[in-house]
Amino acid sequence: MAQKLVKSSADKVLYGVCGGIAEFFGISPLIVRLIFIFTTSVSIWVYIFLVWSLEDKPSL
Repeated sequence: MAQKLVKSSADKVLYGVCGGIAEFFGISPLIVRLIFIFTTSVSIWVYIFLVWSLEDKPSL
């Protein structure tokens, strides 16, 4: 089964986008958040797009 990029339900600060990206790539959410902070001019639009387009992680 292929892994799917979804918002994180466990590692969530605002909407779970950075946590979901971190879970997908198997890296620390802190690294993803720092990348978003250091590339703010572009990443704010990417973040907004991902908030609208990513599905929530299904609860078990």
